[in-house]
Amino acid sequence: MLVKVLRNGIGGIWQLGDLITRPTKMKRAPEAQLEIENGCKELALYQLPRCPFCIKVRRNMHKLNLPIEKRNVNPGSPYRDELEAGGGRVKSPCLRITENGEVRWMYESNDIIAYLEQRFA
Repeated sequence: MLVKVLRNGIGGIWQLGDLITRPTKMKRAPEAQLEIENGCKELALYQLPRCPFCIKVRRNMHKLNLPIEKRNVNPGSPYRDELEAGGGRVKSPCLRITENGEVRWMYESNDIIAYLEQRFA
């Protein structure tokens, strides 16, 4: 219980800090941004709003100007069950990648950021 309270408190501070210091979005030509948006339709980020690692990934998504759907996996959420069924465990952040009809689940924040930068930067 105490760990949960501390995690939420610290996460709230990180969340506020992210809002205050958020980097500017990457600018692209309208055609290029449309192509990026179409590519992002294959992705979904399973996350918790106050998780520091999720904040780190969302911050990178903002910087790269990626409109990836965010799915909260709070207890009781249908996305939580979806994450456990598809990815095999409830851990956030997790990026669901659909390519050529196949689904991949990527769990580590650094791996997710490297993937997004390699694909979209």
